[in-house]
Amino acid sequence: MKLIAPLLIAAAVAAAPFSVFAQEAKPEPAAHAGAAAAKVVKPDLAKGEAMFGAVCAACHGADGNSGTPAYPKLAQQHPEYLVKQLQEFKSDKRANAIMKGFASMLSDEDMKNVAFWVTTKTAKPGFASDKTLVTLGERIYRGGIADRQIAACAGCHSPNGAGIPAQYPRLSGQHADYAVAQLTAFRDGVRKNSVQMTAVAAKMNDREIKAVADYIAGLR
Repeated sequence: MKLIAPLLIAAAVAAAPFSVFAQEAKPEPAAHAGAAAAKVVKPDLAKGEAMFGAVCAACHGADGNSGTPAYPKLAQQHPEYLVKQLQEFKSDKRANAIMKGFASMLSDEDMKNVAFWVTTKTAKPGFASDKTLVTLGERIYRGGIADRQIAACAGCHSPNGAGIPAQYPRLSGQHADYAVAQLTAFRDGVRKNSVQMTAVAAKMNDREIKAVADYIAGLR
């Protein structure tokens, strides 16, 4: 018995380290892991400005206010929306050969830097040019077309066109030509990265699309 007891004690001691190490090897508590994941890297605005100047400014203007009606104004747009569009150009979810080439050059970090930088720039106001269509455009934008179940634009993009951050883009002052092109692309199934916009635009005719786009251009 005197010999067996020390042997049992030695066996217990020998087994103990494995039990201790097993406990130490357990993953961090979920709270700690969540805290680490919650750390968000802030966008580098200086890098965003440099990247925008090198890649985007030629078409969208040095401060995001495009001077060409075919290219959208990006100044003051919601950054999350811009990042989403760049990612979808890159992945071909939104088809555009020119933007595919530029977006493919950017990492997710680059996209975030660019988007958050251009958002700090003030959008220049636009203006409606077709007085004969402004009334129709305003009526559709604010009230939709009930008998054809066309939703009011203001419901998602807000009455003044400011949009809703991270969900619906700012439209106020956007070039009418660009807005017409996008609404037509949604209607015709060329642009497919918004089921909601496809459903709305599918019910609109050319005159209604032009009226809404012209109204948006002068919206403040």
